[in-house]
Amino acid sequence: MSEKAVLVVLVCILAVLVSVLVGAGAGYLSRRSGATYPAAALQAGAAFAATLGVVAAVTAALTAVAVLLH
Repeated sequence: MSEKAVLVVLVCILAVLVSVLVGAGAGYLSRRSGATYPAAALQAGAAFAATLGVVAAVTAALTAVAVLLH
């Protein structure tokens, strides 16, 4: 496996890990504020999806910039 492929895999793992942590935090805070378990789970899922989308967009933008500068 090349170094570039390993880097791509590690970045993907990091993106998913950050999204999971944000989702868990959002679910916890939602539940602490008095939301029901289903509502907190929906909040956590929405935060996970939004964070994963933002991280993917930022990663794509940084990759494009890196390719242009190389």
